[in-house]
Parts: sequence; C-alpha cells; structure tokens
Amino acid sequence: MHGDSDGVCSGALAYHYYALIQHCSVDVYFTHPAGLANDLLEFTSNGDNVFIADIALCEKSIDAIKNVLRERARHGSVVYIDHHPAPLGLNPRDLSGEVIHDTCCSASELVYKYFHGKGLSDEYSRVALFGAIGDYLDNTVWVNKVLNDWDKRHVFFEAGILIQALESSRREYDFKRRIVKYLAHNSLPSNDSELVLRAIIQGRRDEELRLWIREHVVKKYKFLSLVVNPPGSLGRAATYTRVYGSSPVGLAYEIRNNIAIMSLRSIEGIDLNILLRKLCKEINCSGGGHPNAAGARVEVDKLEIFFNLLDKMISEHVRSS
Repeated sequence: MHGDSDGVCSGALAYHYYALIQHCSVDVYFTHPAGLANDLLEFTSNGDNVFIADIALCEKSIDAIKNVLRERARHGSVVYIDHHPAPLGLNPRDLSGEVIHDTCCSASELVYKYFHGKGLSDEYSRVALFGAIGDYLDNTVWVNKVLNDWDKRHVFFEAGILIQALESSRREYDFKRRIVKYLAHNSLPSNDSELVLRAIIQGRRDEELRLWIREHVVKKYKFLSLVVNPPGSLGRAATYTRVYGSSPVGLAYEIRNNIAIMSLRSIEGIDLNILLRKLCKEINCSGGGHPNAAGARVEVDKLEIFFNLLDKMISEHVRSS
C-alpha cells in the first residue's frame, strides 16, 4: 500500500478484516508504483495471500507485475484494489486474482465497500472517510451519504491530524505500520499523542515550505514552474510552485541515488497522468497518477530532456483545449 493517508486507511481496513476478524497472520508493507514488482518478489512467496491497495500500475514494470501476480495467484489469493488511472492500453482486470479498479473515488472507499460486503462493521466507514479526505476525494456520493452518519466537523478534524502526521513521517515505515494497526481498532487520531505532536510540527513546516517556495520557484519554462529539493512535502511543494510560478503545472523534485523523485500538480483541464505516461514511454522513465496530481521518477541525466518535452506537451495540450 501507499504511505499516505489513503493508503494507510486502506491498510487499516484490510488489517482489521484479515487480522482481527479472520485471525490471519498479517505483515504490512509500503511500496510505490515503480517498486511494486521488486517488492512483491522480495516480500511475498507462493502460498501467501496477497492484498494490494492504493498502488498505481507502472508501464515500465507492468510485465514483471503481471508475471509475479500470476504466479502468486496460482498458489494463493491475490486481491488488487486501486483508483489510479490504468497504464495506457491496459485493462487492470486482465491481472491475475481479484481486481477492483475504479477511478470514481479513493482507495479507502473502494476497500471499505469490499470488506463491508464481507461483514466489516459500518463503524469503520469513519476510517474510510479519513482516507478519502486525505486524497481530496471527499465529494463522492458515498462520502456525502456516510458523512451524515458522523459529525462532519469532527471527522475532518481527525482526518487533518492523521494527514498531517503521516506527511511528517514520510519514509518512517515502522511508525506507519503502528498507525495501520492503531486505526484497525477504529481508534481516533486525536487520542494518539504522537500523531497530534507530529501534526502540529508538520503544520509549522508547511508554512515554512510555502514561504521558501515563494522565494525559490524557478520559472524557466513557459508552462512549467520548478523547485528542487524543497524543505518539505513534494506534493505540497508542487502545489505552491504552480501558484507562485503562475504556471498551469508546478513540479517539485529531489535527487536520490541519481534519480529525480518528483511530484506534479496541475490546473483543471491538464491531465498529468496521460502526459506523464506518454512522456515516460518516450524516454524510458516511470510516471503517472491522477489527472491533476501525479509523480515521476527520472534519471538525472534525462532531466533536461524530460522538462523540455513536458513543457512542450503542456503547451500543445493548452493550445488544443
């Protein structure tokens, strides 16, 4: 699963069902689209029951993903639930195992509905709401209906604590595993002092990040603004970069082991998922996500080519719309 609030809440719902209702032994792992194939090979074996949620499929490794899921499904069960747009030309239902794929809503909503059909209590709709809010997918028919069963202000307060605390934790996966198990008991984020403290600290960091980006945004391209190595969340940095760069698309990236890890945000009408998937096919990188919020991993020596091509693609998209 992914390490943001939607992924963590999806994991909590799954953990509750498998560990607390079915009494199965459960291990929790966090991954990302580019690393899914390798992580499946490393952390799962034939005979395991594999549950994957909130992880997009990556063109660059789709054949490897298909192969390992086919092998795992021959010897155990495989469940894949996701809401990201699929790779171009791929029907996710062609994957082995039980596949639930719908861009309608958050992964948390899809996972809740899946397990609710198997007996998960209505009480756990609150956990799913936390995940939906965290992924900006809190205006679906289901969310609007279920929010009536809770105090809306309280749900958003609790979701805010969780979202901020997880944002401050980034690659602290042991901490996130603890939170998965904590939420699996339908416990409130505000009752966990570490979550509250991390959320407060993250709020201060976000304001510092906003002010930093205002001074460091690079407007080198016509339709694309950049920041490199921002002191905080890449996703939020990309949003502020778009705003302060007055560009249709904002991009924030950091360098890790000669790979640029990047997050992008766009205005309505520019589908980053499609642009990135087409671009990465052309220069052999990995990228994709949601229409207005996506990510990519690009080798450092390809960055200038990537930026120029992306700016050109955005320009063509803007002119044609």
